[in-house]
Amino acid sequence: MKPLTSRLRLFLLAIACVFALAAPAFAADEATPDKFLATIYHHYEGKNAKGVDIYGKGALSRYFEPSLVALIAADEAAAAKRGDVPELDGDPFIDAQDWEVTDLKIAAVMDGTDKASATVSFRNFNEPQSVTVKLVKLRVGWRIADIVWSDGSLRALYTDNH
Repeated sequence: MKPLTSRLRLFLLAIACVFALAAPAFAADEATPDKFLATIYHHYEGKNAKGVDIYGKGALSRYFEPSLVALIAADEAAAAKRGDVPELDGDPFIDAQDWEVTDLKIAAVMDGTDKASATVSFRNFNEPQSVTVKLVKLRVGWRIADIVWSDGSLRALYTDNH
């Protein structure tokens, strides 16, 4: 039994090392607003792209700042309780329910050390689109405070209707 325990410890140590080495590399990819947004938007590029999962507080927390996570999660829970659809009925990153994104461009401008605003432009099914993403830097990295579309914003879905 002891050799198995030693092997198990060695295996777990190896796994821990892999995660320890990978974590800084992942964090480095999100070190700037442009890079943080690129990790999101590249999931939308091309034919049959899947986008990103934003269902549930855990998934939401990877992308949005806490007060926006709370608004979205509360609306999802209330809609489920009513047996209705939530306020957000499309993908907030591209302001659409379906996509085939090409020509992706991200241009961020810093507003101090902990805030930024980025224009994300792309073609969706060959139609030009753009959104403005407002970001804040938290201890865990950059997170989205709002996404502004041509006809409103993500935060306004929850604050203007109630």
